[in-house]
Amino acid sequence: MISYETVSEAVNGLKSRGYSLDFNLKENCLICNLLEFTHDQFEITEMHRFEGNTDPADEAVVYGIASLNGLKGVLVTGYGISAEGMGAEIAKKLSFHK
Repeated sequence: MISYETVSEAVNGLKSRGYSLDFNLKENCLICNLLEFTHDQFEITEMHRFEGNTDPADEAVVYGIASLNGLKGVLVTGYGISAEGMGAEIAKKLSFHK
């Protein structure tokens, strides 16, 4: 697996390999361009975790996401103190790969 030093490096690397969409986290699904994807409609193909050296707010996870209908994109979330609220099924799916 490819290793990245920074969040922006990971995002750019994924985008250069065809993960062109930006996914966002909603409580019970991922959203992209007005489309919603529940936990059973996407797979995590890559995960890159970054820990802040001095600031916990710098902690982030970059996911490579592939939907079952062939769309590929990137999801960037915080974890720890900066984690966003999410439903149980989405949290389980994302934490499975940590």
